[in-house]
Amino acid sequence: MSIHISPSQKSNVLRTSAALGLVLLAGCRAGPMSVDDQIARLTQRTSDAVRTIPENPRPISTRLDNLRQPNPKNPPTSNPAASELSFVPADEARDVGARLDAYSRLEHDDAQVLTLSEALRTAQRSGPQFLGEQERYILAAIALLVERHLWGPRFFNDTTLGLDGSGDDGRFDHALSVVNSLRATQRLPSGGSVEAAWVWDATEQLRETVGGRYTQSSAIVLSGQIPLLRGAGEVARESLIQRERDLVYAAREFERFRRAHLLDIASDYFELQNIRATIVNQERQLESLRANARRVAARVEAGRVEAFEKGIADNEVLSAEASLASLRENFVLALERYKIRLGLPPDQRIALSDETLNLPEPEIGLDEASRLALEFRLDLQNARDRLDDQRRAVANARNDLLPDLNLRGTVTLPTDDEANVGSLAFSPDDVRYDVSATLGLPLDREQERLRVRAEIIQLEQAIRDYQQFRDTVVVGVRSSLRNVELARFQLTLAEQQVEINRKRKRGQELRADLVGAQAVIDSENALLAAENQRDRARTNLRIAVLNYLLETDQLRVTRDGLLDPLPGLVPPSASETP
Repeated sequence: MSIHISPSQKSNVLRTSAALGLVLLAGCRAGPMSVDDQIARLTQRTSDAVRTIPENPRPISTRLDNLRQPNPKNPPTSNPAASELSFVPADEARDVGARLDAYSRLEHDDAQVLTLSEALRTAQRSGPQFLGEQERYILAAIALLVERHLWGPRFFNDTTLGLDGSGDDGRFDHALSVVNSLRATQRLPSGGSVEAAWVWDATEQLRETVGGRYTQSSAIVLSGQIPLLRGAGEVARESLIQRERDLVYAAREFERFRRAHLLDIASDYFELQNIRATIVNQERQLESLRANARRVAARVEAGRVEAFEKGIADNEVLSAEASLASLRENFVLALERYKIRLGLPPDQRIALSDETLNLPEPEIGLDEASRLALEFRLDLQNARDRLDDQRRAVANARNDLLPDLNLRGTVTLPTDDEANVGSLAFSPDDVRYDVSATLGLPLDREQERLRVRAEIIQLEQAIRDYQQFRDTVVVGVRSSLRNVELARFQLTLAEQQVEINRKRKRGQELRADLVGAQAVIDSENALLAAENQRDRARTNLRIAVLNYLLETDQLRVTRDGLLDPLPGLVPPSASETP
């Protein structure tokens, strides 16, 4: 069996295919934007509306370049036997102290000095937590782009190649058919959809004895369906409305996260500075205890005090050395974890600077602070707007109780039925149409009625949750303001304690020959505790002020992750030595 198409028939096929291609090209927008460009434009527009400043995401393709191609069936496993491993015992006579000092050296010649400003910038550039939240925002934008595409004009082209045959007393007739359907669909804002299609049909009889071997026709078909009761109105656009609102929610959540992230990164930095200050205090005490141990040893050798006094002094030196080693290890571990949070490699050496935020305490009443929080909190605005979503869900559920009343219609403009090759010669005289209306009575709406009840209950739950969250916000901002006052009070007391214990120590130094070893040790421990409490209170005060700004949502973050100062706040470049 062979297929034969004459040159004229081939020409008709080529002309019709070319026409189809031109329509397709006309239907598609010239120079479409890339996915990354669409996402960037959409997130920028939404971010401007809620005054958040996202970093432009890297193109998705650049993140996939270095992915390893795994074995789909047998991923490799590294698990050698015990005989293939080795363990080298350490020399018990080694200098453990020197090795610990090497591990915990706070300063390195090749260390990068990490200021607070650079830490905040780095956390926004490469921090895993920040990138994850940014991608959640981008996913919300992608979901909206998908939904918008479903509500825009959509083009489809289907080509079907078929072969069929029929037999009569052993003689078979075969026909080859090509059907191409070019369609454009559009959803209607109030429900339903319309469609315009161009259907092109060509059939080739494969037996020479059959007359009219080749036929070709086409038709333009316009169709639509519109709901008038159930499914009509805003309920038809519910998916698009919700996606639009979800993107606004995501923008608010992302901006709220950026503010909380600044607080977290700055708080961790202050904690590191506090540990370092504690180490400095411990080193000062250790040197003082060593000097005291030498004085006591000299007095014991001179026979002026009992020998057990030297034991007391030496024991306190050993205890201070152990405490210092533990503090240094805690600092190294905290610094390693901080690098991971910033997205820095663990083997990169960094050193902390003395830069910190010099923030004054706010002068504001509890009621005014609560009012600001209720007005500015982005997460509270999301909770309030989600109540509207739930109210809309109740209205949509009630819409499902209505009868079905749908209008349908189709208009077909074919080519001339009497012409074997209709090509594009449409025949208006042969137009066909049909219109119908379907009424579906709500005889069984039990599931819908139950869904209405469930949505009403969920709305009541949402109202209670919102009220509870609103009250929690008020309690939180009041607590944050009281914590500022408490931190300032504790800092004032701690500074007074430091001064008192320094005077106590100076008095003992003036009467060194009359003061026992235990009395000196007690003074050193009291001074160390006071210094640590002072540094702790100073750190708590800085964190408390930032936390108050976050609780009232007055904390503003620049594009590169720094604190955007309010009138009355010191710019983030200002620093003080803790």
